[in-house]
Amino acid sequence: MMGGMAGLEGMEQPRPRSDPAAAGWGIPGADRDRTPAPRRPASAAPEPAGDPTLGEVRLPSRPQSAGIARRLTAAVLLRQWSLTPQLTEHAVLLVSELVGNAVRHTGARTFGLRMLRRRGWIRIEVRDPSRGLPCLMPVQEMDLSGRGLFLVDKLSERWGVDLLPRGKTTWFEMRIADR
Repeated sequence: MMGGMAGLEGMEQPRPRSDPAAAGWGIPGADRDRTPAPRRPASAAPEPAGDPTLGEVRLPSRPQSAGIARRLTAAVLLRQWSLTPQLTEHAVLLVSELVGNAVRHTGARTFGLRMLRRRGWIRIEVRDPSRGLPCLMPVQEMDLSGRGLFLVDKLSERWGVDLLPRGKTTWFEMRIADR
């Protein structure tokens, strides 16, 4: 489980429409209308147990873990938190991008996934042992790759990176309608 986050001043990417109250996360330790990723067949191997809302879920740094992270995200946002399908779809896409970056670019054996909710906001974090910072690159229409952080920047309210003594946490926040 993660301890407190050591923030790096100036690393967050605030969105102009962001609420300043969203900066106070003091928690310890594409407009398409599609449905989330399909459920895995009953014959598939069991997935790691864990609830990313209670603590960090550790996943192996393999491409297949992106699917596990997507399913965990969809389950939490749709079933546990009863959020909208469109918001869930966007969050699932962004989780997939952050996990893909952690798997491809960090050389880590594992990474962590955590989901936090507070009034009017959700925050999803991917933690890895690399201190290499992700870079938001300009994206051209014909680019076949390199769109991950561009999507995170466009679909989230805010995103950023917290450097830790050993690694970093890359996160994004999205506004939600509380009932």
